[in-house]
Amino acid sequence: MADVTERFLCIASYEKGQEFLRQCAEMGVKPTLLTVEKLRDADWPRDALEDITTMPADLTREQVINTVAWMVRGRRFHRVIALDEFDLESAAALREHMRIPGMGITTSGYYRDKLAMRTAARESGFLVPPFCPVLNYDELRGYLSHVPGPWLLKPRSEASALGIRKIEEPEQLWRNLDELGDRQSYFLLEKFIPGDIFHVDSIVSKSKVIFSVVHQYGRPPMQVMHEGGVFTTRTVERASREWRELSIFNAELAPSLGMVRGITHAEYIRAHADGRFYFLEIAARVGGAFIADLVEAATGLNLWREWAKIEVAYLRGQKYTVPETRKEYAGSALCLATTAEPDTSAFDAPEIVYRMKKHHHAGLIVRSPESERVRILVEEYSREFARRFLASMPAPEKPTA
Repeated sequence: MADVTERFLCIASYEKGQEFLRQCAEMGVKPTLLTVEKLRDADWPRDALEDITTMPADLTREQVINTVAWMVRGRRFHRVIALDEFDLESAAALREHMRIPGMGITTSGYYRDKLAMRTAARESGFLVPPFCPVLNYDELRGYLSHVPGPWLLKPRSEASALGIRKIEEPEQLWRNLDELGDRQSYFLLEKFIPGDIFHVDSIVSKSKVIFSVVHQYGRPPMQVMHEGGVFTTRTVERASREWRELSIFNAELAPSLGMVRGITHAEYIRAHADGRFYFLEIAARVGGAFIADLVEAATGLNLWREWAKIEVAYLRGQKYTVPETRKEYAGSALCLATTAEPDTSAFDAPEIVYRMKKHHHAGLIVRSPESERVRILVEEYSREFARRFLASMPAPEKPTA
C-alpha cells in the first residue's frame, strides 16, 4: 500500500521557523528539516520533526537538488518550504525539479531579486525610487547624468541593509565597480531618498492579501546597520493616513508579483521631499529582527503558525481563514549589547510582553491599547538601551543570524 503520510521538507540555513515546524506537527503533517551542519545542535523542536538532515554550507544548487533527490528515495515530500530568505531559490529549484506545487524559480525572483521586484513594480505602475541595473555602462552613465545623487549601490539578493554602499559622486561608483569586478552585475544602483521607512507584514491566500499590519521603523534599518544604534519599530496608528495608504498599496503590490499563498514582509518609504510612498522591497518570508513576535503582540497572530496553516489547508484542499485578531499596538527596541547576557530587569513597565533572549543582544517588546503609550515607551527604552547596553561593530557583508 502506498504511503499516504503528509510530509513537508523545510529548508533553513539560519535558525528560525520553529513555530512553523510545531504547527505542522500539531496538524498531523510530518516535517523534515534540512539545515547546515553548524546548526545540527541548534534549538530545533525535535519532538515535532520526523527527521533532521544536515548539509555543508554553500552547496551549489545542483548539490542541494542531489541531496534532496537522495532523501526522497525513502519518502515523499508534498511541499518544500524555505524557512529563510536565503533558501528561497533552492526551494524553488527543488519544486520545479521534482514537480512539487508552489512558487517556481521565475516567481521567486520577484521576491528575492531587488532588480526583478523593482522592474515588475514599476511596470505595474507602482512608485519606486529611480534605479538602474549595473550592466551596461552607457546606461549607467546616462542614469548618473539624469538622476541627481547621492545613490545607493545595493546587492540584488541580500536581505535587509546588508552590503549596501552609499555613493556620493560618480567616480566613487566606478571605483566600487572596479572593486566588485565580476560581482558587479549582482548589484543595482538606486537614488537615495531620505524618508521614513515602514514595513507591512501580510498573509496572502488565493493571490489576495487577507491580513496585513503596518509598522514604522525608528531610524532606517540601513542607518542602524552601518552606523550602529538601537533598532526600533512600532505599530502605526490604525486610523492614520499611513495605515490606510500603505494597506492599500501593499494589498495591490504584494500579490501582483505572483504570490498565490504565503507570508510577505514588505518595506516602503515616505519621502521627505514629496510625502509620497515608494516601494523599496518585498520578501516571501516572515520578517526578521523579532518582527514575528511584534506582530503577534499587536494582533495575537503568529505569522509562522499561520503560514503553516495555509500550506496544510491547501495541501488538503481546505479553505484557510484568518483567525480573529486583536487591534492593539506594539513596539520593540533591540540592540547589540556589550555584555553576553544583558540584564533588562530594571525595565519593568506592565506593558512589557516579551524579553529577547539572544547572546549579546538586549531587546524588549511592549504592547498597549494606546499607540501613544507604545511610542513613549519605545522612545524611552531606546535612549536607555543606548546608554546602558549598546555595542557597535562593522556591518557584516553576510548575515550572521
